[in-house]
Parts: sequence; C-alpha cells; structure tokens
Amino acid sequence: MSKALDAAALRLQFPILNREVNGKPLVYLDHAASSQKPIAVIEAQREYLMHYHANVHRGVHALSQQATDAFENARTIVQHHIGAEESCETIWTGGATDAINLVAQSWGRAHIGAGDTILITKMEHHANIVPWQMLAEEVGAHVEAVEVLENGALDEEDLAAKLAKGPRLFAFVHVSNTLGTVNDAKALTEQAHAAGATVLIDGCQAVPHMDVDVQDVGCDFYIFSGHKVYGPTGIGVLYGKRMLLEAMRPWRGGGEMIDAVSIENGTTYAGLPHKFEAGTPHISGAIALGVALNWLKGLGAGAVMDHEMMLAAQARKGLSSIEGMRFIGTTSEAAGVVSFVIEGTHPYDIGTLLDSQGVAVRTGHHCTQPLMERYGIPGTVRASFGVYNTLQEVDTFVAATVKAVRMLRG
Repeated sequence: MSKALDAAALRLQFPILNREVNGKPLVYLDHAASSQKPIAVIEAQREYLMHYHANVHRGVHALSQQATDAFENARTIVQHHIGAEESCETIWTGGATDAINLVAQSWGRAHIGAGDTILITKMEHHANIVPWQMLAEEVGAHVEAVEVLENGALDEEDLAAKLAKGPRLFAFVHVSNTLGTVNDAKALTEQAHAAGATVLIDGCQAVPHMDVDVQDVGCDFYIFSGHKVYGPTGIGVLYGKRMLLEAMRPWRGGGEMIDAVSIENGTTYAGLPHKFEAGTPHISGAIALGVALNWLKGLGAGAVMDHEMMLAAQARKGLSSIEGMRFIGTTSEAAGVVSFVIEGTHPYDIGTLLDSQGVAVRTGHHCTQPLMERYGIPGTVRASFGVYNTLQEVDTFVAATVKAVRMLRG
C-alpha cells in the first residue's frame, strides 16, 4: 500500500500557491492544463542560467561541457522514467504537440498514402487530431475515430470494427484530459499491432499521475510534455522505438542534426537522437524537466494516483448535491479529473464566478471539440488535481460552485 502524500507539506515547495487571487487564497485546480512548479525545478533553471549557461555539444570549454553533461543526464532520466530501452530513443521536442507533428511529418509521410486510414478516438486532444488531418489531406488518406460511450470509456465494439479495416496508424490518448478516462494502453497497443497498425500514444495526462513503461506497453511512439508534469513549458519528449526512428528522415534541418554539410555533395545526417533536434535546444527546460521527473518519482506514482483520486471522489460527492449536475466521464478507470455541466448555467459563467472566489478551474471544450459534440454540449467546467491540492481546497471549490450556481439562478 502506498504511503499517503502530505499535500500540506508539499505545498511549501510551490511558491505560487502562497498568493491570493481577487483577495482570496489561490485554489489552483487546473493541473491538466499546466501544473505549477516546485522550487527544485525553478532553481534548476536558475542555476543553469546563472552559473553554467552555454550551448551544448558544441564547445570544448568548461561551461559547454557542464551544460552538455546536465542536458544529456536529463535525457537519461527521461529514459528511465518511462522505461525506454536506450536514451537515444528519447527525443527532445518543443512540447507534445511538436512531438506529434514530428511523427506525422516524418514517419507519416513515409508510411501513409492515398486510401490509407489513420485511426484516432473521439476523446483526443486537438493536438492528436489536427496533425493527422493535415497529413491525410496532403497524401489522400482519411481519418476515422473510435466512438466514446456515455460513461467516457472507448466503445470496444466500434474499436474492433475499425481496427478490422486495417488502419496504418492508431493514435490514442493514454488518459483523457477532459474525462479523466484511463485507457488500457497495453491492451489497445496489442489490439492495434494485431491489426497491423503502428501505435502512437499521447501520454501528457498519464506521466504526471502514474507509472509508464513504454517497453511493457509495447507502443511504437509515446509523447508527453514537460509543463504538465511539474516541469517547464516549451519542452517535451518523443519516445520512439530505435528501429523506427533510425528509418525516419529528419523533420527540421539546421545545426546539430547534421553529420557533414557540403554545397556540392549535399548533407548527411547525425545519428539518434540528434538528427531530430535541429538548432539550439531548450537546454534549461530539459535540465529542469529531468529534475521534475526525479522529484515526482520520489513521491511514488501509487501515492500520487491515490491522492488525486481521493480528491476527485470528494469533489464528486460534494458537487452531487447541486440540482441539475451532470458529470461528463463517469468510468471507474479514471484519473483525478472532474468534468461537469450544470443545467441552466454556462461553464464560462461558473468559471468566472469561481475565479472571483480565488478558485482556478478550466472551462470550455478543453481542445476536445469532437468529444463535446459527442455529448451535445458546448463545454464543461473541469477541475483537475495535482499533488499539492488538499481536501480543504476541494471543500472550498465545492462551496464556491454552490455559491456560483445560486448567484446565476437568482
């Protein structure tokens, strides 16, 4: 059994949580959009910028060597955190969106052609929809989506039927940012591989909350972003099986990703992982992401998930008393996300009134418009929890929501 988190003690490591909003103590419940940062992560970037900033891989002087060592050490931390076989299978990107676009434009252009099918699901973030639509339009392929059941789980019958058509790729989310649904990534990967499909998994909402082992899952590509896992913005990771990455052409050209450049004889490219990392990278971001992952690992994934699910259960219990409450996503296999609509109110109005009471939630379609269409709603109010949230904050959120509804209904 996991040791319970001491959220009150953890909060001391997050300076931003000391501030007030509209004269009220900040209650930050927007973790799924972007997590707050502990002092260790903030200091990691500060330390680099103050004491050993230099470009990596390009200098023999001491600062460059120190920066390179820290940068590549962070890559190794990522490797171990997600269970990659080799560190060269982890590619630094500008974020999760950047990573998906890399796969779409490099692997996708080489393997998806006219008449092919790209399979996604209706619970995908736009970042795992639009790049595939753009590719499909370019090459004459088409995109299909697996249906979502009323409770927020994937429709297994529809999935089987669509896999039976032999899609070239199955791209799906590990944990839904809107519903909190936790998909069985390993089982879905096995089904997709049996149908002959390559698999890409969006792990942005999984890595911050649970153990991820890409070798156990067996997927071909796995992506996540730094800013949702207590790390900086502007940094993300693409994991890919070495065999696939080695066969892929670089997506962007420039410095660092080359072996040799000649006007007369053309260019040869560097090996993994550098052929996908053109230009000067987000060095401080990568270093700080490594610190964030080690910090999170120290808490224990089981303890993190238990804590966040406890908060979500408390929130659902309190909100259930509100007349006209409808939770969007009710499957038992879910992470710490509570998404809802309230009859006779608009999510934006609820969100605005919550903000006036110091409570930060996300309102709208959460970059999942096809999912909103499936439920016939314009958007939801979404509270998403992190390790620093407390039961007292949940009670504050519930009371603020009750007050907001009362104000809107007169």
